[in-house]
Amino acid sequence: MSADTVVNDLANYTAFQRDLLWALSHDDTHNGRSLKTELDDYYGEDLDHGRLAQTLDALVEGDLVVRRTHDGRTTEYRLTEHGRRALSTRQAWQAGHRGDTTSEEHS
Repeated sequence: MSADTVVNDLANYTAFQRDLLWALSHDDTHNGRSLKTELDDYYGEDLDHGRLAQTLDALVEGDLVVRRTHDGRTTEYRLTEHGRRALSTRQAWQAGHRGDTTSEEHS
């Protein structure tokens, strides 16, 4: 899989999904509650738990996140290797486009 394919794959996800991937990248694993708290703080509002669950499901289906049950009742989430690569590639793509100007803009 090429770097362009990884960036394009992640480009098809919503900003909320990418924010969730970013939150997951900070620690090895998270549970739904810790993710909700982190995103509530970031967005400055109380996010709907159902929205978070649906978003996590979509990321699991996309092979960006893996879900695991811990101690029989707590569900934990972590980035897959594909998810880490996709996030890293997107960050590199974003960094390469910051402040990018074309000669046409200066003409």
